[in-house]
Order: sequence, then structure tokens, then C-alpha cells
Amino acid sequence: MERRDFIKKTSFAAGLTLLPTLPLLASDKDIRKITILHTNDQHSRIEPFEISTNLKQSNKGGFARRATMIHKIRQEEKNVLLLDAGDVFQGTPYFNMFGGELEYKLMSKMGYDAGTIGNHEYDNGLEGIKKALPNANFDILSSNYDFSNTILDGLIKPYKIIYKDGIKIGIFAVGVELHGLVDPRMYKETKYLDPVEIANQYANKLRKEEKCDLVICLSHLGYSFEAEPNKMCDVILAKKTKEIDFIIGGHSHTLLPEPEVHINADQKPVLVNQVGWAGLYLGRVDFNFHKGKLKGYTTYKAHEMEINEYV
Repeated sequence: MERRDFIKKTSFAAGLTLLPTLPLLASDKDIRKITILHTNDQHSRIEPFEISTNLKQSNKGGFARRATMIHKIRQEEKNVLLLDAGDVFQGTPYFNMFGGELEYKLMSKMGYDAGTIGNHEYDNGLEGIKKALPNANFDILSSNYDFSNTILDGLIKPYKIIYKDGIKIGIFAVGVELHGLVDPRMYKETKYLDPVEIANQYANKLRKEEKCDLVICLSHLGYSFEAEPNKMCDVILAKKTKEIDFIIGGHSHTLLPEPEVHINADQKPVLVNQVGWAGLYLGRVDFNFHKGKLKGYTTYKAHEMEINEYV
């Protein structure tokens, strides 16, 4: 079903505020746009892929090109947020040499607002995360990893609130189960909490208590798993939770050409997106908010941008 038809029908049935026709009745001065840029699973790909006829990613990606694209968007748009869904670390000799410090330094220069922890952030243990953290001039969030009995206690925030042009944006994060995926010596006494329970807890807090207009979940659960249909993933998370507007995914290296719309436990739409891996794409979603009495966004527009030599 086309997104426009979907939102119209869902809005009529559930009394939602997602009204695609509303901006047509309002002038531009009545609309505030929030631009969300996002990445996932960068895997230490600082430089573009090598030029090769055997690689579909030949001469694509690279932190410098991404920085150029982000700078251009910020010159064009007033309210931009830049977010990451984890697995910044591991994949090239840059991680072997610098342990993630370089990645966080470069992301800080790009102006990231928040990121989360993927399973590969644990590759050098909790000590490696702690050593890299001072190089991140942005918040690293995790809501369902309990670090209270570890050296990371107090260093990782469960959520963050950002204000842009009068719009209040709440961001929290959930990560993948570590048992069976990560060497226990790397995460030690880190406790894994149920992502659905935690997501509902923080989404409700951000929406109901903090009165956020937009609630975003950074997820490193994976989009979905055909071979394991009951395994926790973004699609299941979207369906079993409430109050989340947008799930920015990672872990499964899934490239979605545009966000998918899923129906949550309140029969309301949730956007789910993920942009592959290795920094080959930059995700972008523009949310439009009406200055009237309506709460929440009214429309959105999205597309993925390939990072190549023509940036």
C-alpha cells in the first residue's frame, strides 16, 4: 500500500495526527521541519572502498565524503540531527591501531548528536569502550544495557532530549543480546534487559512525562531474521511497543530504500529504517510539524543518499 494511502486510512481509523493534506492548507511559515540524518554499522571504514571492478561498493563511502554531504545539508536545512545506531568499531586496521578513538574523533567533527553501542563496540572489552569514550563529543546512549556494576557506570546515558525550533525530540537506544554473540570476558557484569520492556518504559517517559513531540529509538537489534522469525528485531520491536515514532536500526546491515511503516501496539504507525553498512549510505528523514494545536509530526519525506566520488 502506498504510504500516503496508508497514513490517510490509519489516521481516519485511529484518530491520528498524521494528516498528509494538512500542509496543503497551511503556509510554509506554519510548518517546522526537522531533518534526521543517520548511519549504522560503519565498521571503521574511514576511507572509501578501493577501486575495483569486482566490488559493487568500489570507490564508495568514506568519512570525508560523508562529512561533505552532511555539511551541505546543514547549509540547506535549519534543524538537523545526526544519529548513529552502533557498530562504529571493527572492520579495518584503523580499529586495530586506534581502538575506536579515531572513529569517535571524526564523528565528533561531523557533529553527531547521539549514538549507541553495537556488539562490536565490545571487541576490546569494557576497557576499550571506556578508553574511546572521551573522544566522542556526543552522547553514547544505551537503555537496555545495565552497566551499574561495571567501569562504564555513569558514562552511558539511557536517553537524551534535544530541542530544535521549539520541537522537543526524545532519543533512547536498545542493543542486541550479548550472550552467545560476544565473549563474556568482554562485557563482564553488564546486564541485558528486555528491549521491548525497556523501549516501552523510555518511550512512555519521553512522550508522556517529558512531553516530547518526536520519539526516536536507536536500535542495534537487526531489522528482521527470516531463519529465526521470533528472534528480537526492529520489526518485532515496532509491533510490540507504543509511543515510538522512528526506529533507526543497525546490526543486520539491511539497506532499506526508504523507511518501512509498521503498526505498533496502539495501532499507530512506526517508521523503521536502516542504511546498510560501512558508511556507504546516509539516511535522511524530514519530519514536518504544524505550529497549530496538533501534537506530533504531520508528514514526512525520506530517502537514502549514496556516498560516492560525486558527493
